[in-house]
Amino acid sequence: MSLISNWLAYKQLMRLDKPVGTYLLLWPTLWALWLAAEGIPEWHLLFIFIAGVYLMRAAGCVINDYADRHIDGHVERTQQRPLATGQIDAKAALRLFAGLCLLAFILVLFTNTLTILLSFVGVALAALYPFMKRYTHWPQLVLGVAFSWAIPMAFSAQIGSVPMVAWLAYIAVVLMTIAYDTYYAMVDRNDDLLIGVKSTAVLFGQWDRHIIVLLQLGCLLLLTYMGQLMALGVFFYGGLVVMASLFVYQAIITRKRDRDACFKAFLNNHWASLAVWIGLVIEYW
Repeated sequence: MSLISNWLAYKQLMRLDKPVGTYLLLWPTLWALWLAAEGIPEWHLLFIFIAGVYLMRAAGCVINDYADRHIDGHVERTQQRPLATGQIDAKAALRLFAGLCLLAFILVLFTNTLTILLSFVGVALAALYPFMKRYTHWPQLVLGVAFSWAIPMAFSAQIGSVPMVAWLAYIAVVLMTIAYDTYYAMVDRNDDLLIGVKSTAVLFGQWDRHIIVLLQLGCLLLLTYMGQLMALGVFFYGGLVVMASLFVYQAIITRKRDRDACFKAFLNNHWASLAVWIGLVIEYW
């Protein structure tokens, strides 16, 4: 394999060509940093967490493809992933996962003891998630727990503790993640049913869209309560209105459960999450 094709395979493995997944992890992390600092966070923490998001999202994609290397070839959307096609071998993927986690851990060492301790939980969750679809219909819940873990870490790094508002934001993002990853799982549902892969899309069945709406409503209510506790103003709630509007848009375009529409709804959550961060930036500015 040439150097260029080898790099392209690793780029695909780490999803560097598909940044939306990184954004879905990044925006709630920035929520937490802005909330903890009640404005612009410390610059070195901003760098640490942004770089950490990119590293850990890449690591999560690598370990996900490692876990699914014998499954992806049977799913239409994932047939051409590098581990499924043999472009990259399993041992190389594990070495890459370890290297990415090590780089992220080095960044965390420049924070504080509580944040370092929390980081071990984050790595464990990231490694655990990809294997859950074999044992439970709730891998999306495990993903939400893992994807949202940067929130308590950001509060810890900024203020040295994890207050209740951090956990409200955390649970809100867990609910949002279950919702958007269920849309994502709806894209693969027919393939998953054939090969026996579990997901919330399979579990929810005909009630999938109704449950997604309830999860999104729970997210909005928790963020509203958090905003009241922190005495946030109109710009923050404006961000929530944009988020709610995009949730309604997602429900409308997926009413026929078309695969492309479900994937579009999944991608749209990046904008919903970004709207909340923009609202916070303007609010504190």
